[in-house]
Amino acid sequence: MIRARFVITFAAIACLVFLAACSAKPRVPKTFLSDRELNLEEFFEGKTVAYGQFQDILGNVPRRFSVDIDGTWDGETLTLVEDFVYDDGATEQRIWTLTKTGADTWTGTAPGVLGTAEGIERGDTFNWKYKIDLPIKDGTMRVKFDDWMWLLEDDRLLNRAYVSRFGVRIGEVILFFEKK
Repeated sequence: MIRARFVITFAAIACLVFLAACSAKPRVPKTFLSDRELNLEEFFEGKTVAYGQFQDILGNVPRRFSVDIDGTWDGETLTLVEDFVYDDGATEQRIWTLTKTGADTWTGTAPGVLGTAEGIERGDTFNWKYKIDLPIKDGTMRVKFDDWMWLLEDDRLLNRAYVSRFGVRIGEVILFFEKK
């Protein structure tokens, strides 16, 4: 009886992990949908505003937010001061320091980020990956972000971030950036 329960539980967990792993995510493209070139240092220099929400894997939207971003580029380092305002009135500030490490590669740090974030720009697309201790109501939760950004217009950027914990996707963040 106990063995049968174990086998059923193991099979159910294996199916869930398999389904989560099969859900498709974007890839750095070989061909592009537009001839636009995303240059983070150009897009984020100055004032930008973003609007977004977190959606869990069940489709629930437990949190929405807006972000005012002030970006400065000194020729090597892009500093982004992000001021978040959540729908419940909570606020948060995150300061990113991004360094251009090659023609299309970036690294970055911010408080709460574990180690160094890494990113790659290709055409109108940017992929950014990092682990972070994300602030939540009762403390922090360690998650991994797989961020994808697409330049829609010279002043508009779409961002879809896949959020996982212990290797299993728990939700995603959708953001829309607009230059001020």
